[in-house]
Amino acid sequence: MTRRGFLATSAAMLGLGGAASAAEERFEISRSEAEWRAMLSDLEYEVMREEATERAYTSPLNDEKRDGTFLCKGCDLPLYASETKFDSGTGWPSFYEALPDAIGTKSDRSFFMTRTECHCRRCGSHLGHIFDDGPPPTGKRHCINGVSLSFRPA
Repeated sequence: MTRRGFLATSAAMLGLGGAASAAEERFEISRSEAEWRAMLSDLEYEVMREEATERAYTSPLNDEKRDGTFLCKGCDLPLYASETKFDSGTGWPSFYEALPDAIGTKSDRSFFMTRTECHCRRCGSHLGHIFDDGPPPTGKRHCINGVSLSFRPA
């Protein structure tokens, strides 16, 4: 059973309900499970399509410091400008702000807590979560799985 299936079943049994999963929402770019699996590694699929989390400090993008743009690995939509990246010390690429109209959010009530999940607004790929402990000017920390991103230097 996938994490998404386990959580949906658990939430239903507990009467928690919640937002529709990315697989149930309609996105501008949609692919079958087979198409996603063919284009993504096993880890990328688990993170981007099943909302898993990569291990901290495993993404080379955590240390990426060049000027450029971070794109969705699922559809190449520009998501984050390098100017908004900061070292959060968490082990995942962190940004204080997404590009305009780049991400969607939903409530994530897994693990007996409520967080804000973020995903690519165009293809629905899971990116990570948004927390309220980031730097100025937004005070937000977009804690993003590096396997969900690709980087295009300026």
